[in-house]
Order: sequence, then structure tokens, then C-alpha cells
Amino acid sequence: MKITSSAELVSNALKEIKTITPDEAYLKIIEGKSNLIDIRDIRELQKEGRVEGAHHIPRGMLEFWLDPESAYFKEGKLNQDKEIILFCAGGLRSALAAKSLQDMGFEKISHIDGGFGAIRNSKFKIV
Repeated sequence: MKITSSAELVSNALKEIKTITPDEAYLKIIEGKSNLIDIRDIRELQKEGRVEGAHHIPRGMLEFWLDPESAYFKEGKLNQDKEIILFCAGGLRSALAAKSLQDMGFEKISHIDGGFGAIRNSKFKIV
């Protein structure tokens, strides 16, 4: 049995999803056009800090919290009419998550290249 490597999964996802820079994400957020979603684990947020204004949805719950048919759906958590911008620590999990949401039918999805590591060196405020 040959399994697909995680690196190959990420590489394939990157070919199909929209990737943006932290600066592009910042402009979309301050213009009120997007939801910024931090999919890192809660321990990562506690250790590294949070991006001011970002919603936290753990990677393991993302699809469930955004699926209206799921028992775990979070009504009103996000404005579904706005683009969803995902980020994780380095951009790998968020690439897979963006692909997953795209597969679910979400159309306005992107992820931040370089994740939180890149965001730290941008205009976003870390709290």
C-alpha cells in the first residue's frame, strides 16, 4: 500500500487554493471584507500569542463548526458572505484546511503564506 505523503497533500492543495500574503490579508481585514481564522491549537495561541481580531477555530473542528448541518455548527460565528482567510503556524495546515473548505463548497477561501510566522512580521497586531 502506498500512502500519499503529507507534503504531497499540501503541494496538491496549494495548486487548487488561493494563497495570499499577510499584507494582502491585512488590507482585506481592515476593509471589512474578510473573516480571519486562526486554526492553530489553543496551546499555540497561549504560547505564541493571538492576532488581534482573528477568530479561533481549532483545525480539528473547522469543518464541523462551519457546516450548518453539523451538531457542532457555530451559528453566527462568522459572516458567511465574507471571504474566509485561514492561517496556522507556518501555512501547511491552513493549506489543507482551505482545500477542505473548498471541497465543502465554500468559494471565498484563502490562506496566508507563511502563517503566523509571517504574520508576526506584518502590520497585524499580536496580543
